[in-house]
Amino acid sequence: MTEPTPLRHSPDGFACPAWCVQPEGAPRGGMVVLPEIFGVNAHIRAITTRFAARGYAAVAPDTFARIQPGVDLGYGQGDVAQGRALKAAVERLPEALVLGDIQAAIDHAAALSGGKVGLVGFCWGGLLAWRAACELQGLAAVACYYGGGMTGDAEVARRPRCPVIAHFGAHDAHIPQKEVRAFARAHPEVQVQVYDAAHGFNCDQRDSYDEAAALVARERTLSLFARCVG
Repeated sequence: MTEPTPLRHSPDGFACPAWCVQPEGAPRGGMVVLPEIFGVNAHIRAITTRFAARGYAAVAPDTFARIQPGVDLGYGQGDVAQGRALKAAVERLPEALVLGDIQAAIDHAAALSGGKVGLVGFCWGGLLAWRAACELQGLAAVACYYGGGMTGDAEVARRPRCPVIAHFGAHDAHIPQKEVRAFARAHPEVQVQVYDAAHGFNCDQRDSYDEAAALVARERTLSLFARCVG
């Protein structure tokens, strides 16, 4: 079953909508999926559905909702420009607001599943996933895919509260390999993986999709979640 669900939380009671998919049978755990700058679009909904098919109660919060709810973009130049502008607008808000929305999604996934919760994020969602791993409660494991900005000094200074795997592309024009190596040195506790691929290599709707890299990253991610979440 899929439905838009308003996730209420303190301190301000904002109702963040989320796309939720329940598995057949008893859930093995919960999963939160954080989107790229393109919103909860077809790609993110497909990922959320696949996690549900693997037995997780999956929740994809609309991280743009405080600025513009219901964003569903493609991958053209205009979509990229719109997504970047929306991301910048959210990043100008107090960090606690979007993190509060993500915490609400974690709490909802825990309530739906009755078990532990994992979290995965892509691009901007990868950055938010890293922040969630370091700042939020109730996470058993986190996977960050090509998190734009997470290798900057301010983000490197954070410390994760749960096991983290971070996937990067060796040919990512947005995330310098020098920064990835520095991040790995600063965080030996994080499983940093680098692939012979570009930014967005996991998305089969983008020109940068790399099936080989995506499959290896997926297996590593699922292995982490199987160990830590259920």
